[in-house]
Amino acid sequence: MTKKLFLFIVFSIFTTAYSLKANKAKTNQIINTWVWEKTIGGESNPYISTPKTIGFNKKIVFTPEGKIITYKDDVEIRNSTYEIKKGISVFDQSEKDLISFEGKTYIIEILDNQNLTIISNDSEGTRTIYKK
Repeated sequence: MTKKLFLFIVFSIFTTAYSLKANKAKTNQIINTWVWEKTIGGESNPYISTPKTIGFNKKIVFTPEGKIITYKDDVEIRNSTYEIKKGISVFDQSEKDLISFEGKTYIIEILDNQNLTIISNDSEGTRTIYKK
């Protein structure tokens, strides 16, 4: 019995360490300045917004200190914190990487060297696309 308990504890430690390492990698990858390209509304409210259609440019900056700074036409309009964690998608109840900031939670759909796409983790499912 003690051998099984020991194996369970060791397995739990490795699983937790892997999960923390994965979240740290996502956090490190998101740290940068991202320029808003477009927002696509969900099924119940289909629309497309771009800087041209809405009349202003927007960018967000994720800092290593856990801050997100939002700019509208290069003027800071918001400064708050963000958090990346694993969570459940409202769309398919699967585990996803989530990011929370400014009172909302988003699914990280794409995060690579040039692209960031987030989807609001609610019934609307609004998709916002940023580029470096």
